[in-house]
Amino acid sequence: MRVVWSVVVGAVLCLVAGPAGAEELRLLAAGSLREVMTELTASFTARFGVPVRADFGPSGLLRERIEGGERADLFASADMGHPAALHAAGRSGPVVMFTRNSFCALARASAGLTRESFLVRLLDPGVRLGTSTPRADPSGDYTWMLFRRADGIRPGSFAQLDRKAQQVVGGPQNSALVDGRSPVAVALERGLVDVYLGYCTSVETVHRQVAGLVVVPVPDALQVGPEYGLTILKGAQPGAVDLALYILSPDGQALLAKHGFAPVGLPAR
Repeated sequence: MRVVWSVVVGAVLCLVAGPAGAEELRLLAAGSLREVMTELTASFTARFGVPVRADFGPSGLLRERIEGGERADLFASADMGHPAALHAAGRSGPVVMFTRNSFCALARASAGLTRESFLVRLLDPGVRLGTSTPRADPSGDYTWMLFRRADGIRPGSFAQLDRKAQQVVGGPQNSALVDGRSPVAVALERGLVDVYLGYCTSVETVHRQVAGLVVVPVPDALQVGPEYGLTILKGAQPGAVDLALYILSPDGQALLAKHGFAPVGLPAR
């Protein structure tokens, strides 16, 4: 076991250039991690004295920025695929899963959405459906996975849901805040969509911004189990290893749990 651990540590350290120090770290992280990573990095800085500057956005667009040459030390994605693509291209170290999420619907009360009527109401022609943007944002990719699961329950569902889905957030042109508010909140409030599918953690944030909405967990048969991946980028500063380990530590995992994520690294009680 000591040999294996030595190999892992050595592989990580090979990614890091330069002497240890307190230089500012740059973290690129999925938009759904904004609240928890803001608190987590502040805790990390207070404990270790290393400042962190975090930038948030759709994971696919962040990956493209890294591929375009933007400098960063760590990449925390809402899926495993985008960081895995960077690793395969030799731009980062190995990818580790550091937390999970789940999927929920945020709906206007008039949509009549419940767990029992979930698929029936989504398929109703009168219910306008909002989603994130596939390929640019993993939330959109997970949503289309949900559509395929629905097709296994009721054949023809995928085509109907794919046709009616409105991509209201998560892409190059629709990710910016609208008058300081989430595009999802604005779309629901203005009645542009009746139901939005997304991460439960993000849905709860929007739920606090708009009155008259209900949160409905996606039924188990349709859940798609979002998995979040973390990787250290080539040329990262030495403190990047400490930050990655802090995210994976019991303290970091407890903060993720506090914000509604499903931690993967908490010790048994």
